[in-house]
Amino acid sequence: MNFHQNILGTIGNTPLVKLNKIVEGVPALVLAKIETTNPGNSIKDRMALKIIEDAEKSGLLKPGGTIVEGTSGNTGMGLAIAGVIKGYKCIFVTTDKQSKEKVDLLKAVGSEVIVCPTNVEAKDPRSYYSVSKRLSEEIPGAFYANQYNNLSNRNAHYETTGPEIWEQTEGKITHLVVGVGTGGTISGTGKYLKEKNPNIKLWGIDTYGSVLKKYHETGIFDEAEIHPYITEGIGEDILPENINFPIIDHFEKVTDKDGLVYQRRLAREEGILAGNSAGSAVAGIIQMKDMLKPEDVVVVIFHDHATRYIGKAFNDEWMKERGFIQSEKPSTALDLISSHSHLKLLTVQEDALLEEALALMSKYNVSQIPVVGSENEFKGSLNDNKILALLLNDNNAKSKKVKDVMQAPFPFVNFSDSVEKVTSLINKDNNAVLVKDLSGIVHIITKYDIINSISL
Repeated sequence: MNFHQNILGTIGNTPLVKLNKIVEGVPALVLAKIETTNPGNSIKDRMALKIIEDAEKSGLLKPGGTIVEGTSGNTGMGLAIAGVIKGYKCIFVTTDKQSKEKVDLLKAVGSEVIVCPTNVEAKDPRSYYSVSKRLSEEIPGAFYANQYNNLSNRNAHYETTGPEIWEQTEGKITHLVVGVGTGGTISGTGKYLKEKNPNIKLWGIDTYGSVLKKYHETGIFDEAEIHPYITEGIGEDILPENINFPIIDHFEKVTDKDGLVYQRRLAREEGILAGNSAGSAVAGIIQMKDMLKPEDVVVVIFHDHATRYIGKAFNDEWMKERGFIQSEKPSTALDLISSHSHLKLLTVQEDALLEEALALMSKYNVSQIPVVGSENEFKGSLNDNKILALLLNDNNAKSKKVKDVMQAPFPFVNFSDSVEKVTSLINKDNNAVLVKDLSGIVHIITKYDIINSISL
């Protein structure tokens, strides 16, 4: 029988996958190292296990101890999984810019998570660097994993990631492209590959708001370079000891927008559900395509999985709010209901009192409401103008049944009807139309939906 003694045995030996549509125009062969097949769905599983094993050997981590780490999520997951198997408690400190999914997943494997503000200096006592270090000093039996400066990080990649890539490409790799955060992946993997072939180029992907590119090129740590950014997992406002700057050949900066857009494109064009840094790495390759030749073989690291970013990169509204994707003008009736298609249609029974209808409209802040019969068939409608006129002319109007004062039912349109056709049906006597979506559920289109579509 072929099986592992526990989940830690599945770390590593991740596949290489050729990229196609998304790198059209790039002259080289581009291969993605898909690290999402690790048990924690990220490359950080490799170094997390190495850090723990080295700490056990040195006596820094003892049975029943507590692992403390500052993490953007993935390192924490790797440490947590190993902690579950080895019996360690885990406390992780992260920043408020990290996706909710990352925090929830860390809690799912029994870890304690502390969230710190992003927009503070690294030396600030509130920063996640400072808080994690302080906790490791205060908690008895705690071990500070310290992924930024613990060289077990880059040694893990020297021992595993580098040899895997060399063997998988049969030594034909010419370029390694890696998003750089702690620097362990590019430094450890790159060291192994350059020992095999010193002509291999190491290209690091950085982001705007980070100090890495300028420091690599000038040796200057420029605090003026530091500002908040959205991209997760790459870029730094410190200089981690794990980054071996001399062996890196080039740093390329990628914008937040390009990293997120290419992350989405990977899913739609390649069927690869990868993380934010993967999108940035592909965008960087596109930016550097003129530095490549047809005979080149580029390996790009895809660090983690898209599930960490569902609420951000793959949330259309989140992307639109930040101007990373454009809102498309609605062209059909179905488009007009997109913002509220998840909501149940609000209706009132024809035998209800007008007072009840008015209370319902007030509670949900709507100007019109369809009236239905006992079989939920559409019998009529009410709008605020009609109700106001009734109340002004009849003191007893509230006590009347809806069916005695309702107007004609709202007309139905087909979900594929044009916005122009829908608009033509809405006037002073008719405030809305009804439409069935693809599953047959009825929704309302009001004049406000039309106004919103015009303002896009």
